[in-house]
Amino acid sequence: MSTTKKSATPDFEKLLAELEDIVQRMEQGEQTLEQTMKDFERGMELSEKCQESLDKAQQRVDKLVKKHGIYQVESGRDILEGDERYDPGGEDPDADEY
Repeated sequence: MSTTKKSATPDFEKLLAELEDIVQRMEQGEQTLEQTMKDFERGMELSEKCQESLDKAQQRVDKLVKKHGIYQVESGRDILEGDERYDPGGEDPDADEY
C-alpha cells in the first residue's frame, strides 16, 4: 500500500486548527503547569510546521508569478503607504479613543 505525499504529512489547515485549540486551552489558564508545558512544546512544533508550509506555498506562488512574467513584490510598508489610514507615526486611526 503506497502513501501519497499529502497523506504522509498533515495539511496546513489541520495543523493550524490544532495550534488554535492549544492556544485556546492555554489562554483559559485552567491547565496544570505540566500540561501547559506539553501544550507549549506541541504548539512550537506546530508553529514551525505551519511556517514551513507557508514558506513552501510562497515559493510556489513566486515561481508561478515569475513564470508568467508578472513578478512584482511589494513590501508590507509599500502596501501600507498606499492606504490612507496608514500612519507611520504609530497611531492607529481605527483604535478606540478613551
